[in-house]
Amino acid sequence: MDSPIRVKSEVGTLKRVLLHRPGQELENLMPQYLSRQLFEDIPYLVHAREEHDEFAETLRQSGVEVVYLLDLVAEAVKEPAVKEQIVSDFISEIGISARGVEERVREYLLNLPVPQMLASMVRGVRKSDLGSREPIHLVDYIDDAYPFFVDPMPNLYFTRDPFFMIDGGVCISSMANNVRARETLFGQYLFTHHPFYKNTPMLHARTDPFSIEGGDVLVLSPEAVAIGISQRTDPHAVEALAKRLICEETGIQRVLAIDIPKTRSYMHLDTVMTMVDVDKFTIHPSILPAVRTFLLRKKDGALVIEPQKRKLAESLAETLHLDKVTMIHCGGTSAIDAAREQWNDGTNTLAVAPGEVIAFSRNYVTNGILREHGVKVHEIPSAELSRGRGGPRCMSMPLWRE
Repeated sequence: MDSPIRVKSEVGTLKRVLLHRPGQELENLMPQYLSRQLFEDIPYLVHAREEHDEFAETLRQSGVEVVYLLDLVAEAVKEPAVKEQIVSDFISEIGISARGVEERVREYLLNLPVPQMLASMVRGVRKSDLGSREPIHLVDYIDDAYPFFVDPMPNLYFTRDPFFMIDGGVCISSMANNVRARETLFGQYLFTHHPFYKNTPMLHARTDPFSIEGGDVLVLSPEAVAIGISQRTDPHAVEALAKRLICEETGIQRVLAIDIPKTRSYMHLDTVMTMVDVDKFTIHPSILPAVRTFLLRKKDGALVIEPQKRKLAESLAETLHLDKVTMIHCGGTSAIDAAREQWNDGTNTLAVAPGEVIAFSRNYVTNGILREHGVKVHEIPSAELSRGRGGPRCMSMPLWRE
């Protein structure tokens, strides 16, 4: 597949990665609205940025080119007509009900230079940003304590979810929660208007009615993909994507659907399992009794779904055409350590090369076990970043792997 992106594996040497450095959107989080924003706590922005910068520097020291989402989107929407169009699409998804507010928000955004406009979209638009005005309509006289015309997008630093790469194609996610749906607009404009990325083949559209998010998709090999059926990804979407993926153009021959418990702490497959080497995975042991797997492949052009009666490790080995794979348990043999470190993203590692990963330093038990299995671990701090419930894999979107 001729494309400016290339992701044929979870563990191939990482050459280019997309990040979003946390911004003022974190300072627009409020305790009474945290659940609405899918957060349990409010990160301290100064330290969150320091931690994120260390993450980016660790990537660079590993030979990875780091690019930032809003920088690329700014290049994609710099033409006036495209700038106007993304603002129109953005406003149409906000769902503003108060009369006259849509035009005020539109004018506010369009009057900003493109980089500041995009930052404001992410930060959110406070009512105070638009200034006060004399009441005109009845709704203007009604006291509304909610302080935003446009909600912030605090989850954007988890760049894994709004779109994801398979082979040379991009899938724009259909997000499970409306609060994150606007994030996918950036991917849509990046991959349709950016001078370098605009010809990337689209494998999935953000308008699909069934949800699927990038945290549930693991590219196991050039021939196989694993997709989680989770709190955020619907089985209808998995089946539909499998039909498109399994074809001669992509080279994908098999999709392993992995059904995991539907809970907040296990929101995506990569919160309980990531690939750390060509034959090694880190896994949260508590999910193993409940996991079910299904192999999807094509026979005579039709999709065939085969429920797997074997254990997860055996299903992964079969899908990868290996004799066996090693499952490295988060927290080792301690149920207490496993629960604590999984909650703090101990299973959410990012491979920068086969057998070489970036992980949060706080998960020292799991990191030690990874090293015992021959995996090189680069540790980064996460006192603030982990408050958003995502680790190094969640915070990154590979664009090119060797």
